[in-house]
This record gives sequence, structure tokens and C-alpha cells, in this order.
Amino acid sequence: MNPRLDPSPRAARTRTALIAAGFDLLVEKPIDAIPIDELVARAGVAKGSFFNHFADKGDFASAIATEVRLELEALVTRANAGVTDPILRIAGGMRTGGRFALTQPKRSAVLLRSHASSTLRTHPLNRGLLADIELALAQGLLRPEAMESGVLFWLGLCQALIANLVETRPCPSDANARINDMIIMGLTGLGATMERARMALTES
Repeated sequence: MNPRLDPSPRAARTRTALIAAGFDLLVEKPIDAIPIDELVARAGVAKGSFFNHFADKGDFASAIATEVRLELEALVTRANAGVTDPILRIAGGMRTGGRFALTQPKRSAVLLRSHASSTLRTHPLNRGLLADIELALAQGLLRPEAMESGVLFWLGLCQALIANLVETRPCPSDANARINDMIIMGLTGLGATMERARMALTES
């Protein structure tokens, strides 16, 4: 049986050990700087085990990035529960990402260093953001360019914000001001009016 499809407890433990080792190492350095020998040594598994579970380091980085993105997306979903205004939902996603960077700097650093988080508008992990942008467009709240490039634009801003917050570790008041500034600039960049952008700060 292909270990990548093997549901056995042993295969699951091996994969979990590799992922955990990857998280530890990605806190220290980017994926390109991590030899597979170092990774398997940290995980305490045979080198062949890595290739039983992952095609290459890119595939491995993608698995780790997906794990963190799923965790972050779950937080965004929780934060946006009951919110129907698409502008508020888009802003809520950035605010949640900023707070994640402040409370989970190591996991945020891992996400940034994996270089494997997809910015494609059709990627399943971007489905929620795309739906919010499309709804805002249908309501005439954003500029037409947001249809094709809005997801890329917003994710780029979120990534830059997370990287800055991890790097600078600002005090809570400075961090909140920075997040608010990015929300204002991001929403107006998407085409929202300043009034709607400022409303997103007071209601988020």
C-alpha cells in the first residue's frame, strides 16, 4: 500500500512527527534552507519515510502551510459568524490574521516561511474571501478590478501585515492602529468608500 494513502496508526504517527519537526525547523529558517536529513533526524524517522509521505520539500511545505491556513481560516469563520455585510467580513479576515500574528508568532512565521500558501482565487482555502468579494461587487461596493485581482491584493496585504507584526512585535495599541490602517488602505484600494472602510473599524 502507498504510505501516502495508508491510514494505519504507524503511518499517521510518522507523518505527524515529520510535520512537527517541520514546524520546529521552519521557525528557525525557510524551507529551502532545511536539508531533508536534518528534518528526518529531528523527527526521529528514517529518510525514506519522508518520501513515503511527501513528494519533495515543496509538497511538504504545502502540507504545513495548509495546516496553518486551515487553523487561521477556522478563526476567521468564527470571527465572522453572523456577519452578513461583505465589507465587514473582508475586514474581519484581516483583523483576525493580524491578531493571529500577535498571539501565534511562531505559527505565523512558519506560514510565511513555507512559501506554499496559494494566492489563486480558485484555491479552496480562498473560497470564503472570494465569496465576500463577489458579494461586495454585486452590491456595487468595490471596483470592478476586484473581481480578478481582489483575492491576490487582499491576501498580499494580509501577508505583509502578518510579516510586519511578527517582525516588530508592537505593543497592543500600536498593533491595533497598524491593523486598522491596513484595513482602511486595503478596503479603499479594493474600491470601498472611506466611509464604508471606517465603518468596518467601528463594527469589527
